[in-house]
Amino acid sequence: MSQNNNLAKGFLIGFLAGGTVGAIIALLTAPKSGKELRADIKQKSEEYLDEAEKYLTEAKDKARELINEGKKKSERIIHDARSKSEDILKDAEKVFKDAKVKTTDVYATGKEKLESEAERIKSSVKAGLDAYKEAKNS
Repeated sequence: MSQNNNLAKGFLIGFLAGGTVGAIIALLTAPKSGKELRADIKQKSEEYLDEAEKYLTEAKDKARELINEGKKKSERIIHDARSKSEDILKDAEKVFKDAKVKTTDVYATGKEKLESEAERIKSSVKAGLDAYKEAKNS
């Protein structure tokens, strides 16, 4: 955007300088009296100033439009980014909840298996001890 501004400024300066030089040369080479020449120079300079003001006004309007358009686009991008980040957060929460449920299920199943195996081992050890005591007493 800075490059466009520099280009526009350069164009405006070149336009004004070229127009002014051309007008002065045309006026100086025309066979007129000094009074007529000064009036023509004054008129032409006023015309060029009016044109320059019109050009600057148009440039300001165009710049304002570009700025507003840029603001709208950036607001749209920010809105989209927020929306997507919220979606990602919701997905992450769902994955976390699913993982928590699965972990709880695995933990409960593992605990049950461990307790049943512990009971089986305890009963095996008790049976072994009872058998040992019987064999020792007999």
